[in-house]
Amino acid sequence: MKLSAFNFDLPEELIAKHPVDNRDESRLMVLDREKQTIEHKMFKDVLDYFDEGDVMITNNTRVFPARLYGNKEKTGARIEVFLLRELNRESLLWDVLVDPARKIRIGNKLYFTDDDSLVAEVIDNTTSRGRTIRFLFDGTYEEFKAKITELGETPIPPYIKAQREVVPEDEERYQTIYAKVEGAVAAPTAGLHFSKQLLKKLEIKGIDFAELTLHIGLGTFRNVEVEDLTKHKMDSEQAFITQETADLVNSAKANKKKVCAIGTTSMRAIESSVSTASTLKPYSGWTNKFIFPPYDFSIADCLITNLHTPQSTLLMMISAFAGHDFVMEAYQEAVKEKYRFYSYGDAMLIL
Repeated sequence: MKLSAFNFDLPEELIAKHPVDNRDESRLMVLDREKQTIEHKMFKDVLDYFDEGDVMITNNTRVFPARLYGNKEKTGARIEVFLLRELNRESLLWDVLVDPARKIRIGNKLYFTDDDSLVAEVIDNTTSRGRTIRFLFDGTYEEFKAKITELGETPIPPYIKAQREVVPEDEERYQTIYAKVEGAVAAPTAGLHFSKQLLKKLEIKGIDFAELTLHIGLGTFRNVEVEDLTKHKMDSEQAFITQETADLVNSAKANKKKVCAIGTTSMRAIESSVSTASTLKPYSGWTNKFIFPPYDFSIADCLITNLHTPQSTLLMMISAFAGHDFVMEAYQEAVKEKYRFYSYGDAMLIL
């Protein structure tokens, strides 16, 4: 498949800048792969498509306040520091993006507080915008994380931030209600549609939830810049799948129950840990798996996902799952019906 096969016209006004008032009242487009039908529902109607013993696989990663603002020593220039990943907990080493990058060189110090309680020293260049920094902090690791949380800002996606101010409500709305394990710089957005009430109703109906963790990095927003998809490299992201989750999923599969991945991140995690017998294995490590057509999926037989932007790796994955022509037809319909796209947008259930 070529990059150009995933292009479509997406009017700017269909990219959601704000979440809907109630999580489970976004719209839901339901695609049936076998019948090749498209239905228009509300997200809370998802309840009607699942039965007792079915399993939903959720990504319990939690977005942390990854965007900090510091001042450069001597000049006082304001520098945005975006925390990407922790490299070494003991020495407080982090990979970060800095903006404006041209002003930041190895050896520079950045000051984040007036009392100099949190300072960082730049120790390496990783990319044109990337740096490795060492935080200088006098206290325990817990106190350091508390300071980062106090000073940091929830990393609302850059395309939203460019359109409007980040508001306090974003801190809560840009997390799933089941977020637990801190480490993501972007939310697993398919999960944003689940409300406490909807989860309760699903549990009462007998649907089981299998949790895994995949810490989403900025690669989610990175453009594909090669026409030949086999030449695109995904950023590595850390993933964890427990034995308990593997057992729950494999038991559902053995009993011919539905296994539904909630989000492309859950799908990527499970497809990164498949046994030769096409069952799910426990996993702890990094994955840079890139799924695009043609691809044979081994674990989940349905998927809940948001509506994605043209030429994105996420659109490529769902095309591999539902069939390229069917997905592109559904996307034309979504544009025509004015569905809302991207992180705060509407959802799609693919059966």
